[in-house]
Amino acid sequence: MLKDKYLYESIDKINKKYSKKDLTIFYTRLGKNFTTLYEKYSKLYKENSLFVDRLEELIISLADMYVERSNELKELDRERELDNNWYMSQNWVGTMLYVDRYNKDLKGFKEKINYLEELGINYVHLMPILKMPKKENDGGYAVSDYRVVDEKFGTMDDIRDISKTFREKNMLLELDLVLNHTSDEHEWAKKALSGEKEYQDMYYMFDDRVIPDEFEKTLPEVFPQTAPGNFTYRKEIDKWVFTVFNNYQWDLNYTNPKVFIEMVKIMLNLANQGVDILRLDAVAFMWKKIGTDSQNLEEAHIILQLYKVCAKIVAPGVVFKAEAIVQPKEIVKYLGGGIVDECEIAYNASYMVYLWDAMATQNKKILERGLENIPRIPKNTTWVNYIRCHDDIGLGYADHDIISAGYSPFDHKQFIISFYVGEFPSSYAKGERFMYNPKTKDARISGATASLLGLEKGILEKNRDLIDKAVKRIILMHSGIMSLGGIPLVYYGDEVGFTNDYSFLNDEGKKNDNRWLNRPIINWNKVENRKKEGTIENKIFIAIQKMIKIRKNLKEFYNENNYTIIKNENEHVFSFLREYQGEKTLVLMNVSEHYQVVSQEILNRANLGYRVYNIYNGNEINLEHGLIKLDPYEFLWLKFVK
Repeated sequence: MLKDKYLYESIDKINKKYSKKDLTIFYTRLGKNFTTLYEKYSKLYKENSLFVDRLEELIISLADMYVERSNELKELDRERELDNNWYMSQNWVGTMLYVDRYNKDLKGFKEKINYLEELGINYVHLMPILKMPKKENDGGYAVSDYRVVDEKFGTMDDIRDISKTFREKNMLLELDLVLNHTSDEHEWAKKALSGEKEYQDMYYMFDDRVIPDEFEKTLPEVFPQTAPGNFTYRKEIDKWVFTVFNNYQWDLNYTNPKVFIEMVKIMLNLANQGVDILRLDAVAFMWKKIGTDSQNLEEAHIILQLYKVCAKIVAPGVVFKAEAIVQPKEIVKYLGGGIVDECEIAYNASYMVYLWDAMATQNKKILERGLENIPRIPKNTTWVNYIRCHDDIGLGYADHDIISAGYSPFDHKQFIISFYVGEFPSSYAKGERFMYNPKTKDARISGATASLLGLEKGILEKNRDLIDKAVKRIILMHSGIMSLGGIPLVYYGDEVGFTNDYSFLNDEGKKNDNRWLNRPIINWNKVENRKKEGTIENKIFIAIQKMIKIRKNLKEFYNENNYTIIKNENEHVFSFLREYQGEKTLVLMNVSEHYQVVSQEILNRANLGYRVYNIYNGNEINLEHGLIKLDPYEFLWLKFVK
C-alpha cells in the first residue's frame, strides 16, 4: 500500500538521521497511530501537489520533537499512558491568571505558588505569555513568536522551572496555543508583507474584494464595534487579508499543509517545555468556506484530530482543552463525539451562562432545561466549569431552552444584559456591555464576578445587607462549579472578592476593551485580609477553600459528566444527584434571596433515605413537617447518614 511505502521511506530517513538514538517507543506509537494520521492528513491535503513531500516532512518532524523531549517528560508520558484518564480525578481544581497582573512576572508568580496550594489549587492556566505586540495584542492572543516568552514575563527557562516545580508538587501547567491566527508582527507575516509568496500562502490573501465580499455574505462579526468586517487591506502588498478577530490578527490558511506542519512543531515545542495542558484557542474558526459562517466546519475538527494524533505519537502525556464558545450541541463535538480523539477538555460555557441566568431571574427554569438539553459528553472527556474567565460573558443560549422556560429569546436576552449592566430597576450589578451591536441590540457582558453579583455596589453604598447577600451569591456560584461534574476553575481574584478594575482606562492599549474590568491587578495587601476573621476576603476564601477540600474527598465528584437532575416542586431550588461507585451526594442550590423549602420526597427520588446530613457543615438535616429548608442563597451537599 502507498501509505506503508511513505511510512517506511520516512523511517529510513529518520534512522539515518538518528542512528545512535533508541526510537523504539516512538516507532511503536507511530505504527499504532499512522493509519489515523495518514487518513486524516489525506482528507485535507490529498489534492495538494506536495502531498508526499509534506507528509514525509511531518513524520520526520515528529521524530525530531520526540528526540528533543526530555527523559523526565518521556517517563511522565509512560505513566499517563498507563492511567490514560488521569485528568478525570476530582482532585484537580484549576485557576487562570495574568502573570503580570498577578505578581509582576514569572519569577513573581513562582513566589505565590504556595498561596494557590493554600486554597487547594493544583492546576494553573497562565494566560498568554508568548511574545506579542507591545501595544494592541488582544490580551496576548496575537502572537509574534511562539517559541519566545515575552520579555515582560521572563524567559522560556522560567517556564521550564515552573513546570518542574509543578511536577514536584503534583500540579498541572496549562499554556495557550493560538491556532487560528498570528500577529501581523510574526516573522511569517513580515515576510508576507515583504512580498514572499511562500509566506503569503500561509495566510488568506486576496488581490481584490470579490472573494472577501462573497465570504462576508455569511460571516458574523466577532468585534463589530472595534473591528467590523472580516478582512483588512494592507497597502504594502495591495492585498486583503482574512482577519476574523482584529486587523492585527491574521488568520492562518490551513488549506496549505505547510501551515499545519509548522504549527504542529510549535505545539510539540510547547509540550516539550513541560506543559501538561494546551488550551487551543479559537479552534472553531480554523477552516474557511464561502457560503458558511466558517465556524465548526468538519475540516476544523479534522485539523484538531490531526493535532491530537501527533501529540499521541510524541507527547501522549499532554491533553488538549478546546476553547470553543459556541452552541451547546457544537461544543460537545470538540470532545470527539465518542468516535475519534480530539480534545479531552472543553469549557462548559453553557453552564456558566445558565448559572448567571439563574442569579438574575432567581429561578432555575433555564438552568434546569438548558442542562437537560446539553448532549452528554464522551467517556474520558470532561468539562471545565467556571463562573468567570478573562473573556466577556456571551449569552450563548439555545433559543429553544429560553422558549421552553416560557420566555421570548430576544426579550429575555435583553433583560439579562440590562440586569448585569445595572440598568434594570432591581439590579445590584455593575457590569458593562461588550461589543454592542446596534443592528441587533445584541451584546456580551464584561465585569468581575463580585461586581456582577452586587459586592461593588454594596461597598460603594456602604450597604451591609447588599454586601452580605453578594458574598452569599459568590459562594453559591462557586458551589455550583465545584459539584456538577467536571474540573472547577476559580478565576483569579474571585477567591477573595476582587471587584472591577478600572485602571485599564488609563492604558492606551487597553482602554477600548472593557474586558479588562475582569482582569484585576492583584493587591496582595487585600489578599492578606483572608486571614482576618469576618472580612469579606476571609468569608469567601474560607468557603471556597472548604469546598475544594471536601470535593477532593468525594469520589462521586469525579469529573465525569454523570449528574442526574432530580426534579423538585420549587422553581427557586435547583437540584441534582452525583453518584459514582456506590457513593451519592444530592446537591440543592437556592438561587433566591428568600428562604425556600423542598419536600423531603426529593430524598426518595434520589434513593437516599430520610436521614441525611450536609457534608459541607456536618449538620444532620431536620426534616420538620417533611420539608428541607434552605436559607437565602444557601447550598446543601446531602449525604445519607450511615
